[in-house]
Amino acid sequence: MYKNILFDVDGTLLPMDVHEFVKYYFGSLCEKMIPVLKIEPKALTDSIMAGLGAMAKNDGSALNRDVFWKAAAKVSGVDLIKYEDMFTDYYNNEFVAAKTATFVNPYAKKCVDFAKENGYKVIAATNPIFPKPATYKRLEWAGLNPEDFEYITVYDNSSSCKPNLLYFKDLCEKCAISPKESLMVGNDVDEDLCSAELGFDTFLITDCVINRNNKDYSAYKNGSFEDFFNYLTSLAKK
Repeated sequence: MYKNILFDVDGTLLPMDVHEFVKYYFGSLCEKMIPVLKIEPKALTDSIMAGLGAMAKNDGSALNRDVFWKAAAKVSGVDLIKYEDMFTDYYNNEFVAAKTATFVNPYAKKCVDFAKENGYKVIAATNPIFPKPATYKRLEWAGLNPEDFEYITVYDNSSSCKPNLLYFKDLCEKCAISPKESLMVGNDVDEDLCSAELGFDTFLITDCVINRNNKDYSAYKNGSFEDFFNYLTSLAKK
């Protein structure tokens, strides 16, 4: 039925308390960067949020990375991209503080391993709002290896974000896959199920489900990660 399985990361492969994650993320980032940038913590967090907002609106005309730094600099009053190496060092080291808000679901690795062993192309279709070091770290926190995936979306190889369908169209082109041969697995009703509009089949992981507008998702395949593992293994028996 499928040739490709796309997995979201935050809240899917990596279960988390989003509010706690943001608290530890911003707290540890400010602790490292504020003494060097010499701006108020709120200025830094506001600039990060502005960058995230700009990426969310990206129309494909520029890389998310470039859109992020431009918007962040405008709010902070500092040309933050000059400190990109220091931000990278943060993600390689102090970012681990945010791991406290996450935990490992053993079915994530079971599903990725099973998919690989059965010949599926496996893609980490996370919203590309983080640089590579931060995304690779989060995959590792989930008990996975970045090398498990044929492609991983990050902010410097993407020019749009979910739920913009351009994100999925671009991913299909880069990975040479067809939506009709692909399954999108995620926990966000808006950001992941929208892929169905392009012909993807979908499975909503409900362990850490995000449903901002309280939409009825009963028409879509859904369940826990254990339920998804059972669904995936049942396909091999057909």
